[in-house]
Amino acid sequence: MINAQVLKLTQIKELIFTATFVVLAVCAPVVVHYFGGVGAGRVFLPMHFFVLVAGLLLGWRSGLIVGAFSPLISFLISGMPTINILPFIIVELSVYGLASGLLRQKYNLWISLSGAIIIGRLTSFAAIFLFSNMNAVNYIFQATSDGWRGIVLQLIFVPVIVKYLKGYFKKS
Repeated sequence: MINAQVLKLTQIKELIFTATFVVLAVCAPVVVHYFGGVGAGRVFLPMHFFVLVAGLLLGWRSGLIVGAFSPLISFLISGMPTINILPFIIVELSVYGLASGLLRQKYNLWISLSGAIIIGRLTSFAAIFLFSNMNAVNYIFQATSDGWRGIVLQLIFVPVIVKYLKGYFKKS
C-alpha cells in the first residue's frame, strides 16, 4: 500500500512561489544588465531582491533554495556571476535567504531584512577571507560602495512587496 501525502494548497503555493522567485532572480540581472550596462548588477543587486522576499515571505527554506540555486542557474545560462566570484555569491545569497527567514520568525520585517543584509555581507567577507586569495576587505568595501543604491532600494521596496504578497497568502 502506498502512503501518499497530499500537499495542502498553501504548500503548493509556496512551491510555486519559490520556483517563481528563482526564475525572477535569474531573469532580473539579465534585464538590469541589458538596460543599465555591464556594471548595473553590482549597483542594483537585482538577484538579492527575490532572495530576500522569498525568505521573508515564505521562510528560511524557500529563501535558502532561492539564494542557492539562482546564482548557479544564472551562471549556467548566462555566465553571470563570473566563475571566480560564483561560490561567494552563492554563499552570500544563501545566507540572505536563510537569515531573513530565520530572523522573520522572531523579529519584525525591518529588523529581519536589515539583519539578513548585514549577516549576508559578513558571511561573504568570511568566505572570501578563508577560501580565496582575494582581499576580503577590499572586496566587501567595493561591493558595498557599488551596491549601496541596491541596498537602499531593497530597504524601501522589499517590505512593500512582502506585505502585498502576504495579503495574497492570507486571502486564500
